[in-house]
Amino acid sequence: MSFPFLTAIILAPLIGALIMVFIPESEDKMLKVVAAISTFVTLVLSVIIYIAYDTGVGGFQFNEDIVWVERFGINYSLGVDGISLPMILLTAIVIFTGVLASWSMTKRVKEFFIFLLILVAGVFGVFATRDLFWFYLFFEVAVIPMYVLIAIWGSTRKEYSAMKLTLYLLVGSAFALIGVIATYVYAGNELGYLTFDIPTLASVTYDLGFQKFVFFLMLVGFGFLVPMWPLHTWSPDGHVAAPTAVSMLHAGVLMKLGGYGLIRAGVFFFPEGAVFWAPLIALLCIVNVAYGAMVAMVQKDLKFVVGYSSVSHMGYVLLGIAALNTISISGAVMQMFAHGIMTALFFALIGNVYNQAHTREIARFGGLAHQMPRIATGFVIAGLASLGLPGLSNFVAEFLIFVGTYTANPELFQVGVFAVPIKALAIIAVLGVVITAIYVLRVVQFTFFGPRKAEWDHLEDAKGIEMVPIVILCGVLILFGVLPSLMTDIINSGVVPLMDHVTPALEGSIDKLGGVE
Repeated sequence: MSFPFLTAIILAPLIGALIMVFIPESEDKMLKVVAAISTFVTLVLSVIIYIAYDTGVGGFQFNEDIVWVERFGINYSLGVDGISLPMILLTAIVIFTGVLASWSMTKRVKEFFIFLLILVAGVFGVFATRDLFWFYLFFEVAVIPMYVLIAIWGSTRKEYSAMKLTLYLLVGSAFALIGVIATYVYAGNELGYLTFDIPTLASVTYDLGFQKFVFFLMLVGFGFLVPMWPLHTWSPDGHVAAPTAVSMLHAGVLMKLGGYGLIRAGVFFFPEGAVFWAPLIALLCIVNVAYGAMVAMVQKDLKFVVGYSSVSHMGYVLLGIAALNTISISGAVMQMFAHGIMTALFFALIGNVYNQAHTREIARFGGLAHQMPRIATGFVIAGLASLGLPGLSNFVAEFLIFVGTYTANPELFQVGVFAVPIKALAIIAVLGVVITAIYVLRVVQFTFFGPRKAEWDHLEDAKGIEMVPIVILCGVLILFGVLPSLMTDIINSGVVPLMDHVTPALEGSIDKLGGVE
């Protein structure tokens, strides 16, 4: 039997958390070292499977299958394809750099890292499993620790933000749970046996009415986590209140669970339902893009800027999913990865400034590049990635989404709940990049450039271990921006089989739903 890479990736942070239970609370440095080692192991293993993945074969690889509850068709089944593998790598990069970015933490270090590692184990599980039962179980494990992490270690209305985030996400997971149970029961009746196996569930031909109903449940359930307007209000508050590592995980990874779930358990299972709701998704995602960008433009707090920026950028992910073609969905997956790295870099840098200045108010800063040139350089790179500068990975993702959307079948958006002009929406989405450039350049100018302020002469630039996450995250943005095929080849190997499965249903469903013959 080959080495169980995926189980090792999931267990490494859990083993690290277990070891910490037996370490005295006073041993802060040892606790941090254990957290760093356990997350470094996940990073190494993730890089190994990323390099070893055979794009020529495609499909699920590094499979692990153990029968668990045979009567109900629940199996411990793991495997990654070209869609989930980049998400595994993203999670490993963000959690390792998040631990290093939290090296200066002094408050209840033991409990903080235990909860953080439990949370990330759940995230790894969501991306690695091929069983819908485990998918939902890991999904819940990834969400619940956020409440504790924000309520105890957060700032800026932390109890309110933690409760709001948890309630919103639990409501969303309730919608998703109804969809999971309905799919499980329907497929069991069709197959003659019960199963939670994701590829098997995708092979079932579901009734059109059932697809429209359950896809909507999945859209709402995972839409909370994306976050999709108007279900987004928990997200910026959560970003602002969370401590640095949790903000990095929240924006960098947890929001991607929504987009990933919508592709894996929405489009893959219910392509005709996706066609019906595609016009609604397209319209809402444009609101995401424009509304999030314009609200970010007037924010006074650095974290709120990135928080609303994330709402805007995740709108591009939804747009790629709505267009329902190989190019657009490949772009959506690439955008999830690129946005995750970019926001993790943003929050690592903002956390460094806040820990010393004890404020994130943009108006109070100015000329910080004099005191913190390395921080300023990292922030400029993150900002340029945010506005889609060629040579950085976000440009590749947004380019694929725009091309895929503009060339999408227009008939797809003339059926279902209502008709929308998809080319016009694609143009509006492109204009969102202009708004992004305005608020990014504004923040960079007012925070880091201009005359030096003596008030901030005590601030120290990043050095030593603080530079490691900055270098890694900047390096990843540049690497996949300059050599995008390192990522796009793997993504295509997962998206092409998905669309081969979905396309026949899409072509037939346009006629069923009243499209042009």
